[in-house]
Amino acid sequence: MKIQSQKDFFSGLMFTAVGTAFAIGATHYNVGDAARMGPGYFPLMLGIVLGLLGLLVMASSLARGDGGDGRIGAVAWRPLTLIICANLAFGVLLGGLPSIGLPAMGLVLAIYALTFIASPAGPSYSFQTTLILATLLAIGSYLVFIVGLKLQFQVWPTFIS
Repeated sequence: MKIQSQKDFFSGLMFTAVGTAFAIGATHYNVGDAARMGPGYFPLMLGIVLGLLGLLVMASSLARGDGGDGRIGAVAWRPLTLIICANLAFGVLLGGLPSIGLPAMGLVLAIYALTFIASPAGPSYSFQTTLILATLLAIGSYLVFIVGLKLQFQVWPTFIS
């Protein structure tokens, strides 16, 4: 058999690997059964469904092409690096780094940093659009997580609150 679409094949492989990892990880929890579901039941079922869908996508990549050549292009290093750095900055700013004495900077600052670091990864970048997006995300996150769900974590940096 020849792979007709590399994109479909490798995305199916990724789905299968992630689904298998979730299913294996879920077995460390009490799974239960359909009548009395434990905390591992939903991740196990989700992992199985994701793995099966991945196998289906892989099989379809062998049977037919997608009309194009279906080859995987070069890795987009700049967007990949920016997105990873944005997520790392979000985590560090939200929780701080006690090992080096960096206090938590809060949800609002972490969201602004995440948005401004990740935005240049897209095809077009506008400072004004990014500022509006960051503001809407910060307000929405505050309303959902702090007001709605009543989660207890720092919203503002320690030197402000």
